[in-house]
Amino acid sequence: MPDYILEMRSITKSFPGVKALADVTFSAERGEVHAICGENGAGKSTLMKVLSGVYPHGSYGGEILFEGKTCEFSGIRDSERAGIVIIHQELALVPHLSIAENIFLGNERRGRGGLIDWHKTQAEAAELLNAVGLGEEPTTPVGQLGVGKQQLVEIAKALAKDVKLLILDEPTAALNDNDSAHLLDLVRALQERGITSIIISHKLNEIEATANRTTVIRDGQTVETLDMVAPDVNVDRIVRSMVGRDLESFYPERNPTPGEVVLEVRDWTVRHPQQDRLVVDGASFEVRAGEVVGIAGLMGAGRTEMAMSLFGRSYGRFVSGRTLIHGKPVAPRTVAEAIGHGLAYVTEDRKQLGLNLLDTITRNVSGAALPKLAKWGFVDANLEAKLARHSMDSMRIKAPSVQSVVGKLSGGNQQKVVLSKWLLTGPDVLIIDEPTRGIDVGAKFEIYTLINEFVESGKAVVVISSDLLELLGTCDRIYALSGGRITGELPVAEANEEKLMTLMTKEKEAIG
Repeated sequence: MPDYILEMRSITKSFPGVKALADVTFSAERGEVHAICGENGAGKSTLMKVLSGVYPHGSYGGEILFEGKTCEFSGIRDSERAGIVIIHQELALVPHLSIAENIFLGNERRGRGGLIDWHKTQAEAAELLNAVGLGEEPTTPVGQLGVGKQQLVEIAKALAKDVKLLILDEPTAALNDNDSAHLLDLVRALQERGITSIIISHKLNEIEATANRTTVIRDGQTVETLDMVAPDVNVDRIVRSMVGRDLESFYPERNPTPGEVVLEVRDWTVRHPQQDRLVVDGASFEVRAGEVVGIAGLMGAGRTEMAMSLFGRSYGRFVSGRTLIHGKPVAPRTVAEAIGHGLAYVTEDRKQLGLNLLDTITRNVSGAALPKLAKWGFVDANLEAKLARHSMDSMRIKAPSVQSVVGKLSGGNQQKVVLSKWLLTGPDVLIIDEPTRGIDVGAKFEIYTLINEFVESGKAVVVISSDLLELLGTCDRIYALSGGRITGELPVAEANEEKLMTLMTKEKEAIG
């Protein structure tokens, strides 16, 4: 008989005008790694917020049993006292405080007189860092760590609270392959210590490799729970359960018909904004009308730095190089000038840099094209609303209205809003950085379809992605970047993961 550490029975949760969860039943066995999968907006995060007390008892229907006892959490502190800790996708760390201070924030180690015992704090923090495999000094400011190491600090913080059930919401969404592998190894190690983990993730290959069981949620309802060792359970099986249909392919068909060169970059060289080193070193590439060109590279290769520096020199210190659009030299020194020359850049960090999460769809869509909507210095509100409604329809954005707050939309719909914003500027070249980070397979397919529709109109697209399969599935040609230098170019028909990885890891001395 299964030993359930957690049972959630008939959970129902509603927001104004939306039923987020409808009679969801979910259980996790003691010591297992249990994945929750579903499209954006399916209700995964809402269910975990109910469990962790973010949505307190009384704001939802149903019953929660933890270690056989009925729980009525009024807040996160209640769930943490019971041994349930949630690590959100947006990490809750204070960058200016040390690792040790972050680990015990709100859970301070005190000595006589109620004062913080710093010796005990540092010693226990060191033990916890060793437990998660992070070789940093406890006194190191968290802001000096990369995202992968910050994730480990969050797990150390959870271990300090005597965690029994650890919830990880998209834990590897912003991590490179090495950091992702290390984090998942740590989850397995926690399992050996008897700690149960619930993972919400869109990376189905990681789920297949890590989870013992996977529960699929669709439209706020439980679809099924799959045993990951069953012979018929694989990524395709999970996808079919998530979207309610078979996806013939993860990528829509493309019939490329490249035309004239729209964007040409020659010997582009950029220096780091503070350090005396090159982040882009003599990079040259071109993109044609009706073509999708990929940029592949490991973390730190200079992909984003190159894109942002081309987009109105919004990153780094320009050293040298030329850009030509439709054969004419252009030198945009600001984002506004770049937009004026027909360039658009969709950032990899939509929540921090791409959107105003507190504002409406209308205001976000119009944000980059206000000069086109203004007359005598005033924005035409009627035209703004009309264009927002058109974007919402053409981009298939799922929301009650154009006045919906963007922060309440799913990740896939937020990404469509970002794309709408830049498409409204009427670009000839669209640079998209990590186009599908943190969104589900169904929304990914829609994003890829929108990219295809854009290039079919005679425009050009540059896709930067950490997912090599995504580049192979969406692009016509792929350039590889290593150490800020273009190390090779492959047509997709001749490319594969191994060839790309070889180019992506090419040493500077070997580049000829």
